[in-house]
Amino acid sequence: MAKLASDAIARFNLLVIRNVTIIGIGLLGGSLGLAIKQRRLARNVTGFARRAATVTEARKLRALDNCVLDLATAVKNANLIILCTPIAQMKSLVEQMLPACKRGVIVTDVGSVKASVVRELEPLVAKAGGHFVGSHPMAGAEKTGVAWSRADLYAKAVCVVTPTPNTSKSALRTVERLWRAVGGRVLRLTPEKHDVLVSRSSHLPHVVAATLARYVLDPSQPELIAALCANGFRDTSRIASGSPEMWRDIAQANRENLRVALDDFVRELQKVQALLRGRHTQWPFRQADAAKLERFFAKAKQRRDAWCSRAASPSPE
Repeated sequence: MAKLASDAIARFNLLVIRNVTIIGIGLLGGSLGLAIKQRRLARNVTGFARRAATVTEARKLRALDNCVLDLATAVKNANLIILCTPIAQMKSLVEQMLPACKRGVIVTDVGSVKASVVRELEPLVAKAGGHFVGSHPMAGAEKTGVAWSRADLYAKAVCVVTPTPNTSKSALRTVERLWRAVGGRVLRLTPEKHDVLVSRSSHLPHVVAATLARYVLDPSQPELIAALCANGFRDTSRIASGSPEMWRDIAQANRENLRVALDDFVRELQKVQALLRGRHTQWPFRQADAAKLERFFAKAKQRRDAWCSRAASPSPE
């Protein structure tokens, strides 16, 4: 543990970040607090929560040095502020907190959509004399709440940063050091490119999982279906248990890219429909149709197996 802490300190530079404030103490915010404290990356880690129960739970888990219900108190001494709330709340929170912030404060976030967040927050923070750098660590789980926090949540996760031509180079380096210090692998993308890519890699899978859960477990379906849902259904639909509020905001904020991804995905499903229809509607399939169907599954297996062999992050986003 001592070696881990010393290595992290060397990469992060404590002289720059004395006080870190985390806005929103759920799974992501709580895990980030634990990681920063475990690696001794800041002299003080303060959290802001809306509910007293969250403050109590965060203190019980020692996820932070201090957790408060007053936003101005939470940010007044911060050198780095990390927004870990649903993206629809971020602009309002930033507007409320900026009058209490120090000049030169660095603000980043963990939001799953970047273009709209960067477009709204970068000028707001700049006007108050601070620096905003968009971030998105590709880590998380279907469980929500600070009680599920863990210090290794960001280990080996890809952490995207989305600088713009207006981004302070110093602030960008600080944010990148943070994500590397908690175990992440930093990737730079434009906000727009990020949103196009995650609409397929992250947002589409969630919509598919949610649709599968809604369809298969629809009360109008025979009750016995639920009893026959085993590991395949559980694994495929797992992320449908994520926060509805968070995913509502994500789907709305990235709706154009997500719509295009869904259009493409529906076309892929229609190809499978065509394979199942073939030229004959009854079993057995023609040999040619059966071969095409096998190639469909083989290609999917090949691509996923190759991805699994390369993927470094064990945590689904």
